[in-house]
Amino acid sequence: MKDINNYDLTSYNTFGIKAFCRRFVEFDSLEELRLILTTLTAGDAPLLILGGGSNLLLTDDYSGTVLHSAIKGISVDSMQKSVLLRVGSGETWDDVVRLCVDNGWYGAENLSFIPGEVGASAVQNIGAYGVEAKDIIYKVEAVEIGTGQEVSFTNEDCAYSYRQSRFKGEWRDKYVITYVTYRLKRTFCPQIDYGNIRLELEKRGFYKPTAAQLRDVIIGIRKEKLPDPDVEGNAGSFFMNPVVPRAKYDELSSLYPEMPHYRVDAEYEKIPAGWLIESCGWRGKSLGRAGVHSRQALVLVNRGGADGKEIMRLCDMIRNDVRNKFGIEIYPEVNIK
Repeated sequence: MKDINNYDLTSYNTFGIKAFCRRFVEFDSLEELRLILTTLTAGDAPLLILGGGSNLLLTDDYSGTVLHSAIKGISVDSMQKSVLLRVGSGETWDDVVRLCVDNGWYGAENLSFIPGEVGASAVQNIGAYGVEAKDIIYKVEAVEIGTGQEVSFTNEDCAYSYRQSRFKGEWRDKYVITYVTYRLKRTFCPQIDYGNIRLELEKRGFYKPTAAQLRDVIIGIRKEKLPDPDVEGNAGSFFMNPVVPRAKYDELSSLYPEMPHYRVDAEYEKIPAGWLIESCGWRGKSLGRAGVHSRQALVLVNRGGADGKEIMRLCDMIRNDVRNKFGIEIYPEVNIK
């Protein structure tokens, strides 16, 4: 267990922003977490439950206490057509995806190479290439901060939707996630009709891809599109893709027939935020030490030495330009503190 005052969070946010928290506490077991919770006082508030910091923007020093899970461990419950994988919240997400692909447990491969830790997958409902964590989450175990009581939630309890869960809403700062159980299939049903996955597979001659081949292609696409946080600080996709009513989509598509889109249902369409931002001329541009990635306009980057306020100024200018040009609000996906 770690319990350190005035702790530097630079290595706990992939933007690479230098910021300090008043107290940093890391636990590697359920017992340590429950012990820590008994020691918290009003002076430790506010609490920040932090994973790998891959979806976080720090705009200042954090005046409260950061709780970080280092709970490890993976156990498998095998069934005839599926497996249940119970994973500690401190495990690295992509290590879990690799384990699944290597063992013939399917459903997570499209989520390859997403940075962060397992606990965040259940909070953020991470997603990529037509698949979301909610598609494979079976159960979430947590500890209630106020009581120290162990609780578990079904997938339905968590009320998952696009990049949302009750952990980001009414349950925010109420629970610390300790384990997530995923249900994976034993039969491989590749999801390849999103973005340019099929095209990239066919370029490599993979017309009937294995899960390993699909994972390799997705990793290649992500590396091509997204900057390495160790080289250029970022939190991946900064904005959520807006979901708009059919009437709004029809209005825009008549003006911009080349606009990409993805059908949500009979009433709504999803429009890529990256396309909207690029159409406003922001791709590759900078505002001081903050900038927009040259290959993917959805990604804001730290050009070197930027602080969180600079990133937020850039964010606000982009949102304003998209609003003025398209009449659409785009919202940050990252957790802003």
